[in-house]
Amino acid sequence: MKRKSLRFKYIFEFSDVPRIEYELVIDAASLSLAGETCGSPPLWTRLEYRKCACCTLEKDRYPFCPIALNLVDLIETFKDVSSYRDCKVTCIAAERAYSKNTSAMEGLTSIFGVIMATSNCPVMSFFRPMARFHLPFSTIEETMVRVTSLYMLQQLLKARAGLEADPGDLRPLEAQYRKVEQVNQGLLARIKGQARQDADKNAIVTLHSLAQFLSMEFDYNLDFLTNILPWSGQTGDGCQ
Repeated sequence: MKRKSLRFKYIFEFSDVPRIEYELVIDAASLSLAGETCGSPPLWTRLEYRKCACCTLEKDRYPFCPIALNLVDLIETFKDVSSYRDCKVTCIAAERAYSKNTSAMEGLTSIFGVIMATSNCPVMSFFRPMARFHLPFSTIEETMVRVTSLYMLQQLLKARAGLEADPGDLRPLEAQYRKVEQVNQGLLARIKGQARQDADKNAIVTLHSLAQFLSMEFDYNLDFLTNILPWSGQTGDGCQ
């Protein structure tokens, strides 16, 4: 039986204050984030408020930024949490649980990534498959492998369907990440000053840095993967 929704429950456990729980519910068919829209959204969620440079949404149809709306509750929940506060973060999914002793910022960064990919933003919807196969606390190398692999698989499926596609051409992916940088910058401008502490802002800064790094890497090459993915006749079992 297919699941109607995907759930990721994050638990932040601190040494001296009550733990914080935050759950993400995603529609399994559309891969869109399910959630309640706040009754009176704050000014900074309006589409025209510091609108992202690459945004194609029209304010008549979308009066609010879809990502910003989905960030309101998260920012309110964590607004008094210092980003570098040590804690144990656990992410519980249907298949398994992930746990790490880390900073609040790293846990929030994982949550931000899911929200941004599943909030019906025209730029970030590109990353919905990443949310379907969510990997909390992923490293830069892991993210690069996942993004590149899913992109190439998408191109392969398009080619098999008779559509124009080139799995080996990463230029569209590079262009996409340049737009991602603009979205991250726009979101940071929106939420700046909204929290009494800096946990939420630092999570966005981390995502922005990640997008910048990925853009640099795609501008050059993926040579760091050649030792992991050899192709020069190696079978992996010593056989000829």
